[in-house]
Amino acid sequence: MTCTTSDLQPKVARCRLILSLIAIVAVYVDPTEPTGVPWLHLTGGKFAIDPYALAVLSLHLAYSSCVCWVIARHALPPRRLATLTAWIDVVLGAVVVIFTEGTSSPFWAFFVFAVVAAGAEGGFRRSMLVTTVSVGIYMSLILVAWHGETNVYIVRPVYLAVVGYLTAYLAQERLHLETQVHQLETAKERNRIARALHDGCVQTLGGINLTLETFQRLICSGRAEEALSGLAQLQTSINHEHDELRAYIRDLADVEPGQPARGHSADTRFVVSADFAGSGALVDQVLQLVREAVTNIRRHARAGSAVVSIGAADSHVLITVGDDGVGFSDPAQVPWSIAARVADAGGTIRVIHDDMPGAHLTVALPEA
Repeated sequence: MTCTTSDLQPKVARCRLILSLIAIVAVYVDPTEPTGVPWLHLTGGKFAIDPYALAVLSLHLAYSSCVCWVIARHALPPRRLATLTAWIDVVLGAVVVIFTEGTSSPFWAFFVFAVVAAGAEGGFRRSMLVTTVSVGIYMSLILVAWHGETNVYIVRPVYLAVVGYLTAYLAQERLHLETQVHQLETAKERNRIARALHDGCVQTLGGINLTLETFQRLICSGRAEEALSGLAQLQTSINHEHDELRAYIRDLADVEPGQPARGHSADTRFVVSADFAGSGALVDQVLQLVREAVTNIRRHARAGSAVVSIGAADSHVLITVGDDGVGFSDPAQVPWSIAARVADAGGTIRVIHDDMPGAHLTVALPEA
C-alpha cells in the first residue's frame, strides 16, 4: 500500500509539535547563552531562557498546534498545506537561529526538519529548493553576525546541504517506488477483472449465442412455440446474469448493493423531449445518462409513466427525469450508476422532494 501526502501529513505535523516542545525544554536546560547576534544582548544559561527566545519558540509551538488542527479539520487541501508549511518551517527556522544561535543551539534541528518534511511531502525538487533556501538564509545570517567562530559557521551549512541532498534523493526514490507499486497493483487488479469477465460474462455470452442459434433453427423448422418458450427461459437467465454482473461492478466500485432486479420490466410509457446543442462528447454523456435513467425506471420503479426532458440554460444542459413509480429506496441517495456518470462529467444532481409519487431528479451538465 502506498503512502500519500495526506497520509504523511498527520505524522509530520505530530513530529513538528514534538520538536517545538523539546526545543523549549532544550533551550531552558542548556547552559549556553545565545551568541549569534551579540548586539541583541540575549540572556540565558542553565535553567534560564531569554524572553525573546521563549516568545519565538512559543510561536513555533502555536504554529505546530495550528497545523495539527488544520489537518484534523481538513481545512486546507493537502498539497496546498504542504507547500505552505514548507516555507513557514524555513522562515521560523531562520528566526530561531537569530535568538538561539550558539554551540549547542537546537536551531539546526528546525532547518533539518524543514528539509526532511519537504522531501517527504513534495519530493526531490521541493526538498532541494528548501535546502538551497535554508543554506542561503543561514549563510546570510552568518555574514550579518560574524564574530570569528569559523568552524561552527562553515561546518553546519555543509552538514545541512548534505542532509538536504540525501533527503531529496531518498524522497525521489520513494516516489518512484510508490509509482512502481501502484503500477503492479493496477496490473494485478486488471488481470483479476479480466479473468472474472472471461470466466463469467464471456462464457455466458457464448452460451447465449449457441442457444439463440438453436432457437433460430427451431423457428425455421416450424417449432415457433417451443422457441418462444425457450426464449422466455433465456430472458430469465439473462436477467440473472445481469444482476450478478451489476453486483460485481458495484463491488469493484465499492458501493452498497442496490435494489434487486425484478423478474420482468414494467411496461412504462415514456414521454421524451430534447432541445439542446453541444459537442459530440456532451451529446454522448447526455444520451448515456438518459439511457441509464430509463433502464433504472423500467427495472426498478414499477412506474406506469415517466417523463424525460432535456434542455439548455445558463451554459448547462439540464436533464429532468420523473416517474410515478415507487421512488428511490433511500430518498436521500441517487442511484450510483447515475451519480457516477454525473460526477465524471463534472455536473451536479439534485433530487426533487415533493408530494408527487415516484422519483424525480434534475441533472445539470456544463456545456464546455
